[in-house]
Amino acid sequence: MDLGIDGRCALVVGGGGGLGGAIARALAAEKACVAVADLSGDAAGEVAAAIEADGGESLPLALDLSELDSFSGHLDLVRERFGSVDILVNLTGGPPPTPAVGVEPELWSKHFRSMVLGVIHLTDLVLPEMRERGFGRVVTSTSSGVVAPIPNLGVSNSLRSALVGWAKTLSREVAADGVTVNLIVPGRIATKRIKQLDEARAEREGTDVASVAAASAASIPVGRYGEPAEYGAAVAFLASAQASYITGATLRVDGGLIPSISI
Repeated sequence: MDLGIDGRCALVVGGGGGLGGAIARALAAEKACVAVADLSGDAAGEVAAAIEADGGESLPLALDLSELDSFSGHLDLVRERFGSVDILVNLTGGPPPTPAVGVEPELWSKHFRSMVLGVIHLTDLVLPEMRERGFGRVVTSTSSGVVAPIPNLGVSNSLRSALVGWAKTLSREVAADGVTVNLIVPGRIATKRIKQLDEARAEREGTDVASVAAASAASIPVGRYGEPAEYGAAVAFLASAQASYITGATLRVDGGLIPSISI
């Protein structure tokens, strides 16, 4: 299927990580021009270089979502290379594992700025041009914790849930202008982040990581962790021309893991 985004400009925030890199490569495979932004400039550069080695067009950016004043300058670089952003993918790193109680206010504030406020502000900056052109795709990656809160991820569950209300509200405000706004929720996708969570659980429970991973995979109906490329393909579809009638939705890519029927 031709997704209809050949020549479109995509900005993938968090594009240097396991999920973000897979998303960037999936969009590039559909011939979108991809700006890869990441807190680690080196990681962004590696993904951008891989895209270009495969014949795509890419631009690496060292972007810190907590530094809101830097966003306009980064967007100017994207416009100079590819034009205005047509597709924005928001993907943030997660905070350290924490309970919901007893967390210092400074930690809440620090991660709110990068995980919530930074996402909202960056989206605000690209929306006017999307609405003027009558085409835009905003896809924000959250966590399964927004559907079924994950134990010992109190800060992550709470802050990512704020993006659910924001995205749904925004989707209704911009739909008539040809801009779709959707959320995508990963289950247990085989990335470094999931490995870290498995290691933290193994330490808490006094067991080994292999046992934790095996038990976790057994709880997933398809019987395995997902591959980053599978997640990237789902995001690419939400960014496509064919997905023009999908907005305000939350798509789970979880192998059937999340048992609830809401969201």
